[in-house]
Amino acid sequence: MEISTIEKLEREALKKSGTDFIRLGFALFFMIGVLTFSFLDNGGVSNNMFLAIAALIGAYMAMNIGANDVANNVGPAVGSRAMTMAMAIVIAAIFEAGGALIAGGEVVKTIKKGIIDISAFGGNPDPFIWAMMAALLAAALWLNFATAMRAPVSTTHSIVGGVMGAGIAAAGFSIVSWSTMAKIAASWIISPVLGGVIAALFLYSIKKSIVFKEDKIQAAKTYVPIFVAIMSWAFVTYLTLKGLKKIWPQVVEILNFIPLVTLEMTKKPSFTTALLLGGFIAIIVYLFVKTNLAKSITMLENNKASVNTLFTIPLIFSAALLSFAHGANDVANAIGPLAAINDAVVNGGISSKASIPLWVMGVGALGIALGLALYGPKLIRTVGSEITDLDQIRAFSIAMAASITVIIASQLGLPVSSTHIAIGGIFGVGFLREWLHLRDDGNSIEEDEEIIKGEKQTRSAYKLELITLEGKDEKSPQDFQRIAALYKMIKDEQKIIKTTKKHIRKVKKVEYVKRDAIKKIIAAWIITVPAAAVIAAVLFFMIKGIMV
Repeated sequence: MEISTIEKLEREALKKSGTDFIRLGFALFFMIGVLTFSFLDNGGVSNNMFLAIAALIGAYMAMNIGANDVANNVGPAVGSRAMTMAMAIVIAAIFEAGGALIAGGEVVKTIKKGIIDISAFGGNPDPFIWAMMAALLAAALWLNFATAMRAPVSTTHSIVGGVMGAGIAAAGFSIVSWSTMAKIAASWIISPVLGGVIAALFLYSIKKSIVFKEDKIQAAKTYVPIFVAIMSWAFVTYLTLKGLKKIWPQVVEILNFIPLVTLEMTKKPSFTTALLLGGFIAIIVYLFVKTNLAKSITMLENNKASVNTLFTIPLIFSAALLSFAHGANDVANAIGPLAAINDAVVNGGISSKASIPLWVMGVGALGIALGLALYGPKLIRTVGSEITDLDQIRAFSIAMAASITVIIASQLGLPVSSTHIAIGGIFGVGFLREWLHLRDDGNSIEEDEEIIKGEKQTRSAYKLELITLEGKDEKSPQDFQRIAALYKMIKDEQKIIKTTKKHIRKVKKVEYVKRDAIKKIIAAWIITVPAAAVIAAVLFFMIKGIMV
């Protein structure tokens, strides 16, 4: 028996190591391919070896973004069983790569939103190249570690920390814009709180309007089209603002062919334009869903499981749209420093903006898709099922929070992280479930503890009276009656205390959000910027030591 068990464990270990080896092989093949292509494509450029190594690191960074950050877009849909893991990976890979290639920014600010002052380099491209290379590698290494620890962290904050640390190592603390860093630190609180509150509000709205109703099917017939239309409005607005900046002039030309539609030609969409476009699409979606729902909903049973199925298709669309917007925006985290290095090597100088060659954009797009396919499932499971249990309604609320929070924050000028918003949304729906459970279960823990305290005080008073009566030398018939009554009352008080303690233990066991997951994720968020900064500073000095 023991021998067969050992053999079984050996087979499982060999199978797992074989799978890990295949993954590593694909990753290395991609990175070596990028290195070779960059070296050959830029053969006539001086310092082309630097550029080739930077491209290798950019490919490594892109794969880590795919492995870690993309989980926030598809994790809730997988955890709710609206999508299978394979389906999620295929959809996310296609839309992430599509977002990066189609709508990725034409120009990336290499100073990462004013984190460092590039004038401190004095126009010398060498230390700038070393700093960008150190920043890119540091962010990639930190993301790799976080993914191995199953901690979803912000890739933007990782590269921000890397740029900050390398910049300090290159030119001192004065190079850093500390006001910008203060805003980033504020996002550690703003992002999850906003995401959690909005997700909880949507979940409670759906429960109140549909799930808690006697006739759930009739309520769903009325309210599901409204919720799906709101989702469409939010996502079209979000996608227009965040995902279509590069191709907006072409989008305007196409839309102006539609009758009654006349949009002013601008470089990027305004908030009002995005809102109106979202509203127009939302009306169409509302009418479509209402018509089709009326035909099919009569076949459903009057229970929560049936209501959940109505949110499956909207969830799939939301995962795809979130992935497209993420690819369009966060590809810059992988290729921004690479584009800066490419610009410095090719042009021999430093500029605050760097045009991105198509091959650099391709490295980011393919790297994100490959990283997701090879190493994404681990974080997708963590986000989808290891923080709190999700169903389609809860996952839908999280997706809504992800889009609406970004829209609100961008208009208010608040710094937010898409990773923190998504995880905050998961926390929000989990804590709402806890609150609803405690509310429906009667007394809270604090109320129960007050009951126990009061019962103990009463029992102590009974015991004192009992001791006094039993200490009498001569007892009247009334004394004996009172002693018997006191024994009964003390016993009843003990029963109340025992029942209340049992209820407290039951309530304390109800944790819809796993506390260990909260501690691990928040700790990872807090140390992301300083950890990436320290790694980048060490790497900068290593590179400088090798080159000088």
